[in-house]
Formats: sequence, structure tokens, C-alpha cells
Amino acid sequence: MGKKSRVKTQKSGSGAMAVVSPKEMMSLIAELLQKCSSAAASAGKEWEEYLQIRGLVERIRKKQKGMSIVFEGSREDHFPDLMSWAKENGASCECFTVANFGKEGYGLRATRDIKAEELFLWIPRKMLMTVESAQNSILAPLYSQDRILQAMGNVTLALHLLCERANPASFWLPYIRSLPQEYDIPLYYQQEDVQLLLGTQAVQDVLSQYKNTARQYAYFYKLVQTHPTASKLPLKDGFTFDDYRSVRSSRDMFVYLLHISVWAALMTLLLNLQITTGYNLEDDRCECVALQDYKENEQIYIFYGTRSNAEFVIHNGFFFQDNAHDRVKIKLGVSKSERLYAMKAEVLARAGIPASYVFALHCNEPPISAQLLAFLRVFCMTEDELKYYLLGERAINKIFTLGNSEFPVSWENEIKLWTFLETRAALLLKTYKTTSEEDRSMLEKPDLSLHSRMAIQLRLAEKQILEKALACGRAKRLCFQKKLEEGASLPCYEESDIALLENTEADAKLPVILRKVEEGQEIQVDEDSPLLNGMKVVYGTNAEDGERDQDDDVSTDTEGTPSEAFSSPALKMCSSNH
Repeated sequence: MGKKSRVKTQKSGSGAMAVVSPKEMMSLIAELLQKCSSAAASAGKEWEEYLQIRGLVERIRKKQKGMSIVFEGSREDHFPDLMSWAKENGASCECFTVANFGKEGYGLRATRDIKAEELFLWIPRKMLMTVESAQNSILAPLYSQDRILQAMGNVTLALHLLCERANPASFWLPYIRSLPQEYDIPLYYQQEDVQLLLGTQAVQDVLSQYKNTARQYAYFYKLVQTHPTASKLPLKDGFTFDDYRSVRSSRDMFVYLLHISVWAALMTLLLNLQITTGYNLEDDRCECVALQDYKENEQIYIFYGTRSNAEFVIHNGFFFQDNAHDRVKIKLGVSKSERLYAMKAEVLARAGIPASYVFALHCNEPPISAQLLAFLRVFCMTEDELKYYLLGERAINKIFTLGNSEFPVSWENEIKLWTFLETRAALLLKTYKTTSEEDRSMLEKPDLSLHSRMAIQLRLAEKQILEKALACGRAKRLCFQKKLEEGASLPCYEESDIALLENTEADAKLPVILRKVEEGQEIQVDEDSPLLNGMKVVYGTNAEDGERDQDDDVSTDTEGTPSEAFSSPALKMCSSNH
């Protein structure tokens, strides 16, 4: 199968192994665990907390210098063994080879023409590192007794990989040797690179990623050192922060399709959806099918999903310049102290939208989705407008127009919501320490490090999205002010014409949830509200039950509101944009 693996232990700068007192190390680990497990830092204190955690981690890393296991040679030296091992164990890899694509890094190059819909790669189950294989490994005793490990499959796989990496006879060693030692995600950034992200919408996720990784490492280091079932683990004498960081940085290859990224981990650039993967239960293997034709010597790409550039930088370590799915988070909510809160929350609930949530502003047009449009309309409604959407025989039907840009609530409401969006975008732009022009100038510097470049690119991309949203808000506000001044009539819809309830623009359909309200059930409203002069609102039973369909990526890769994961079985025209 090729040359045998040669493993060595890193040496410290002095040429000797780092000597660390177990008691001293456990003291540092305990301090780190306590710091990372404390209550979340108050607003404005997150950077200070990050510096404290990073300081502890650096002290630990310094004492662990020279303790990590590394393999001789470069990654590229181990690719031939990887391919030989794959062939010997039933994987198909005749259609491609591993190649270096310069700035794009290592990837797959087609060795012959590949047709669209052709099955060009499969990997048998026995080659996959899974939670199941971890349960049948030396990690099994610890796994069976630690509930946190059982609940975190990606961490189980990380420790599984580290145990196998320390085993010279591991079945997976040809694969493990081919993995990089470092990545380009913010976990590896210098402090000054992370500082470039201060003020961005992404910085909180960057700081949380570092804190979570440090907390997990401290917890599992303590577990490995103290739990009786961990006494035989190879990690016990050499479980470093750098080791854990390197395998946790590769979490995507663990999550996607039971470790299908034995190959995907080698790819670092997203273009279009050009291959698709799945699991063939009959043949018990993972399979990749091309979704387009590839010519011989062309690079084969994988689709990471509809991720924003913040997610690409944080989780994948690259910035995609032409990302049509880029977006910026924007947290909005109706204040519970507002007099009309109960009415607004009820209208939003009928539309399947929470009264407080993290939405998104998009890089394309329109910058807001149907869900955000509906939220802003309700957010800006007067009491009379709220009554219109709450009361009457056709109140439920009116909900369906909230996310449709063609049917405003009123000209005044449109002016309010677009003014709000314009103002909010302007305020967010003021939180950045640099202007867009300054960022562009910095990116022209030839000596800029890769990590600094990605941080500035991400910062600039956020500003550009906010600038577009601001310009759109201003244009819409002026447009509706003109309509109001001209006395233009509001567009009306025919309830019998379902087609009119669908927006013609992309990403502009509202998947409404109809909450079933039992006959006699009351809507809770503020007792001080003059709604109906103290009368209580009672509903009949003509509403349909909403059906929730959970999206796998609702927390990371979607629009940013759970309403995208809802659908109404009674109204097929209100479908999700996924």
C-alpha cells in the first residue's frame, strides 16, 4: 500500500520535550473551564472576556509545546497512500486524482470526462469514521459513561480521530496523515486579525467559536485525565489544545454524510452546486453524483450550502467573493413593554413569525425576505391596522398578504417600515471603526496576511450589504411618500385569486402558519388597551392547524427566521424559498 507511516513527536524550541507538572496543567485547565463556563459576558465586555480566555489558552499552548504528534513529510507526500488505501478498500477513485490548485488549495481533478448525473465516487461504510465506529474503538468505555460525549457526535468523532492518529496500526492512518495540521478559520487567527472584526455582525460568532472550543477542550482534557475508563486512551499523555483545535476545525467533514468528506475536506472553494452526495442503503456506501459535465483535468467542486460569507470564514476558512447568498444578521423584536405588544405578537404568531428574532439583510434585491417584510409591517402597524388583521370573518385570509410587497397595509405603514430599515442600517454602519473606502485601501496592500485579508473582506462585505439596504430603504420611502402625496389608491386583492397572493420576486413568499384557536378561546391583550372598549375577542374554529417542518440548517444556513421552516398544508402557494 506504500511506505509505512512514520510518526514523531514535536520538539520544543530548546530541542527537548516540554516538561509540565500535571498539577500545574490541571490548575490551568480548571481555570480555563471555569472562565469559559461562567455566564455570558455583558454587552460590550465580550472582547475583554475573549482576551482573558485567549491568554489562558496561550499559557496552556506554551506549556504543551512539543507534545503533539505529527507525521513526517508534507500532506502531498501522503496523497498516494490515501488513494491506494481507498482503492484497496472498495472506494472508486478512477475518475479523479488529488491535485494542488494554487490559491484554491488541494482539490480533485477529473482524470477523464465525467457526464452530468454520473456516479463517479463511492466510499464503503467501513472506510467512514462515524459515531458507530467510535463506539467500537478504544474510546467506547468513556463514550458509554459520559453523557456530554454521547450528546455531541462531532466531539466524539474528534476524539475518535485523535485516538486513531496516535495508533501506528490504525486502519484510517492513510486518511489521517492526509489532513492538514492547521486551518484558516478564526480559531487560528492572531489577536490582531480577530481585532479587525470588532464592530462587525460576525464578531460575536467568532468570539463564541473560540470560547466554545476552549470550554470543550478544558472539559474533555479533565475527563481524559481523571475518568477511570480513560486510563488506556493514547490521549492521556498528549492531548493538546492544538490537537483538539485541528480536529474540531474539520467538523464539517464529520457532519456531512457520515464523513463523506474523506474527499470534501480536500476542497476549499465553493462555486456552484456541481456534485451531490447521498447514502446508498442497498450497497451500504456513500455516493457522489456529478450535476454537470466535467472535462478531463477540470477541478471538481462541492457545494457547501447557502452559507453567508461570515459562515464561510468562520467554519470553512475562506471568503467567496461572488456569494449570491451573502447576508448580514439583524436582530429585531417587539418590546414587551409596548402597549400594543399583545396584538402585534398575535398577528405575527398567525404568520408563523416570532415577536423577537434574528433576521437577515441580503446582498441581492430585495434585501429583505417576505418574513422580514411581514415582521416590519406588523412592527409599524397602528392599533386600527392591527384590528383589521385580527378581527372579522376574513382576518385569517388577510395574513397572507403581509409578506407580499404588492399589497401594502397602508402607504403610511410602508413609509414607516422603510424609514425604520433605512435608519437601522445607518446606525449599524456607524458601529464600524472604518469606512468602506478605508477597507478597500487596506485590501490593496500587497503584504497583507491571508487572515487579515479575509477579516477585512468580510467586514467590507457586511458594509456593502448594509449600504444597499440603506439605499433601498431610502428609495422605497420616497416612492411611498410620493404615492401618499398623490392620493394613490392601495392595491386590492381578490381572495378568490390565489395567484395574486404570491410575490413575483424571488425569496418573497411568506410560509404562513395558521394557529388553531378553539372556540371560546380568548386572545390575551393588555388590560389597559382601549381595544373594543374592554370587550374580549372570541374566535370560531375555522382556522387550519399549522404544520411545522424543521429545516436541518435553520440555525446556521437559512434566512434567519424559523418561519422559513413552517408551511401551511392548506395553502400550497405559500411555500418556503428553500
